[in-house]
Amino acid sequence: MTTDVEAVRADLEERRAELESQLGALTEAPRDPLGAVSFGKRVGEGTSQAVERLVQTSAAKALWTKLQDVVRALGKLDEGTYGRCDACGGPIEPDRLEAIPWATRCVSDARAGR
Repeated sequence: MTTDVEAVRADLEERRAELESQLGALTEAPRDPLGAVSFGKRVGEGTSQAVERLVQTSAAKALWTKLQDVVRALGKLDEGTYGRCDACGGPIEPDRLEAIPWATRCVSDARAGR
């Protein structure tokens, strides 16, 4: 089991680094030296920049949520509770952990939003 735990930890650490890198790229300040976005009545570059920024914000929120799940899973490895559901305390199905190593809730609780 030790080797499996080490492999899971290595996978989670790699995912955390990837997510942090992606999140950093999405949240860095715009490179436009003027930093101006126009919100006039006509569709133009300002509007497309605003839409792009909204898409980036949504993507950043999704990455942040996944990063928090990965960090929680790493914490559970440290606590010795990896593979146990945060909501009900029951086991998380092995197939679920294989597909989503950062899962912290069983399928039933994840579906129920607990």
